[in-house]
Amino acid sequence: MVPKHPKRRRVAVLIALPLLVLLLPACSDLTDDTDPADPADPSGPSEQTEDADPAPDDGELTVPNIPDAETARSRLAELTVESEGSMEDYERELFPHWSEDGECSTRETVLERDGTDVVPGDDCYPESGTWFSQYDGETLDAAPDVDIDHVVALAEAWRSGADAWSTDRREAFANDLDNAQLIAVSAESNRSKGDQDPADWQPPVESFHCVYARMWIGSKHAWELSIDPDERTALERLLDTC
Repeated sequence: MVPKHPKRRRVAVLIALPLLVLLLPACSDLTDDTDPADPADPSGPSEQTEDADPAPDDGELTVPNIPDAETARSRLAELTVESEGSMEDYERELFPHWSEDGECSTRETVLERDGTDVVPGDDCYPESGTWFSQYDGETLDAAPDVDIDHVVALAEAWRSGADAWSTDRREAFANDLDNAQLIAVSAESNRSKGDQDPADWQPPVESFHCVYARMWIGSKHAWELSIDPDERTALERLLDTC
C-alpha cells in the first residue's frame, strides 16, 4: 500500500539520522569478547556431528579383490539367473575348509590378515590382537570370539552350482584367499547370517551394504555361481547405496 504522507516520513528519517550518528560512539564500547571459535558462540563454526555409522574406507579393508561398484554392476549382469538348486546330499564336509596355508591354516591366515596388532603364537593361532567386525560394528579382542565368514556360504554355493564340482574345487572355494570370499567378523553376526543370501540377510551395519554386495558379486562371479531372481533384485538395491 502507498503511504498517505510520504513527505512526512522522509522528514522523520532525516531528523533521526543525526541522532543515530551521535549514539554510535557510545555503542562502540559494547564489543563482543566471545571467541569466534568458542562452540557456545552461535555465530562460530557449526558443530559437526559424527556419523554413528560411517561407511568403511575400501583402503582400510584387507579383503582382496573387491570390485568397485561399476565393475560389480557389470559382473552382476553377467551372472546366470536361475532358481536355487536342491540341498539334497549337501554336507559341510564336502567343502574341506581351513586347510593348511603353508604353516598356518586358512582361518589363522585370515585372523592375522583382518586383525590389528595380531601376535601369532608358535602354532599360528593369535595370542592377542583386535578385530573389527564390519557386519555389526563390534570390536573383538579375543580370537575365539571371531568367526571367519564365507561371504557366499558353502550351502549357498551348493545351491548355486557347487553341487556339480569336484571335491578339490570345493576345497579351493572354501579356502579362497584370492577373492572377496573370506572375512573376519563377530561370531554373533556370522551365525545370524547362516547360509542366507542377500535377499534374506544383510549386515546390520547399513553403511557396509555397498561393500557387502560388491564382495558377494565378486565371489560369485569368480567362481561362476548362479544367482536367483530375488537375490539379483536384492543385490541391485544394495548397489544403489554405493
